[in-house]
Amino acid sequence: MTAPRTSGIALAVGLALGLTACTTVGPDYRLPDTAMQNRPAAQAAFIGADAPGVRADPLPANWWRLYRDPTLDGLVAEAFAANTRLRVAAANLARAHAILHEAESANEPVGQLGASAAREKISGESFLLNKNIAPLSLGNGGIAASYQLDLFGQLRRLTEAAEADAEASQAAVELVRINVAAGVAQAYVEACSAGQQLALAQRMLQEQTERLAVSRKLVDAGRGTETDISRAKGQVEQARARLPAFEAQRSKALFMLATLTGHPPAEYPKAVAACTQLPQLASPIPVGDGAALLKRRPDVRQAERGLAAATARIGVATAALYPSVSIGLTAGLTGVLADLGQPETQRWSAGPLIRWTIPGGVEHARVAIAKAGADAALARFDGAVLGALQDTENALAVYARELDRNAALRAARHEAAEEAHHARSLYRAGRSPYLDDLDARRALTAADAAVAASDNRLALDRVGLFLALGGGWEDVGTNGPAVDPSVAAKAP
Repeated sequence: MTAPRTSGIALAVGLALGLTACTTVGPDYRLPDTAMQNRPAAQAAFIGADAPGVRADPLPANWWRLYRDPTLDGLVAEAFAANTRLRVAAANLARAHAILHEAESANEPVGQLGASAAREKISGESFLLNKNIAPLSLGNGGIAASYQLDLFGQLRRLTEAAEADAEASQAAVELVRINVAAGVAQAYVEACSAGQQLALAQRMLQEQTERLAVSRKLVDAGRGTETDISRAKGQVEQARARLPAFEAQRSKALFMLATLTGHPPAEYPKAVAACTQLPQLASPIPVGDGAALLKRRPDVRQAERGLAAATARIGVATAALYPSVSIGLTAGLTGVLADLGQPETQRWSAGPLIRWTIPGGVEHARVAIAKAGADAALARFDGAVLGALQDTENALAVYARELDRNAALRAARHEAAEEAHHARSLYRAGRSPYLDDLDARRALTAADAAVAASDNRLALDRVGLFLALGGGWEDVGTNGPAVDPSVAAKAP
């Protein structure tokens, strides 16, 4: 009896091994030739790359360090360590890697252990016996193992989809990272700009107050009218009305910095509250080209990984049209509790198990759904590519035009300074009244305020351009939020 049993097991194992020679169904992923990223125009230099203030050099990893501002560097580092959005993204990444581990584990053998003991009253008639059977103490215990043969690649495609999803989650972390860096830089610029413009507004208020005092002296001397005093009072109040807006702008920026760095608003960075000088770049902004941009932008990579996952899921749905084959082994003891272990209580079985749901409309519909999902993913990827290119070109155009506007305002400020100098010289020589000198100084202050507002716009446009370029995530493994070591080890 031993030989037939052995040959039966060998036949079952041989059959199972023969079946493993089957192939993986569904399309293998590669970037479609028709993808927007492959177009030469998408890989070329930017239209606005020849504008003043930019250069075609590659963008460095940590663009905010181009400012050479230790305060800004410290704020960004603090945000990377404690920002709540980065913590959420890190948790989502850990979840994605756990799902990947789950998918990989589906291709491993599954084992079960079980045991039971019970006092049972068995029906005699269930055994076609016309007698009463006394209660018995019965026992049952055993082990079972099974392994699903991935004949058509369903498990492999599931793993591919999970890997692509995990890589998309990694890109999502990087996307949050660059947005946090840009948010910190923007809030820092806003705080410093508000401090600068507040100082100019206070200077203008002082000058208007001085003009009011002069107008009163002229009226007392019979050389002016009450209308002059009323006009001067109105200008003083207009100047005073500018102060609250800048104070509110500074407070808002400081509270934003506190939030981005993981602090309540009351713990805003006190050093930044005294800032009155905008951070400046020592050289033109390096922008690279379209090819580098599309490789660097996390949202583009996230969309591309989404396309890879959607393509793999076509294979998952297609494999469901075919039979599922598993090989299993069970062994154990079943019988009267006192006799367990005796040969007559031993049992075992081994062999393949084939399950096949004959495909119908539902199964074929799922394949169609997966294919439509891949088409949608390709469209989203193309949209991400176009959006990245548009964002960058828009940012370059806005920055270039603001540079032109800033240059014109600086030219106007130069003329106002010349006029103020001449007015002061004439007043000191006794050839013009003091009010003319005061008006010229007030015009110069107004020109300074216009330049300061444009400088603020330029600084924000620089940050917007850096954000569009998508830099600042490259060292996420060292400066990013904490991730479980087992997760980090599996990160792509």
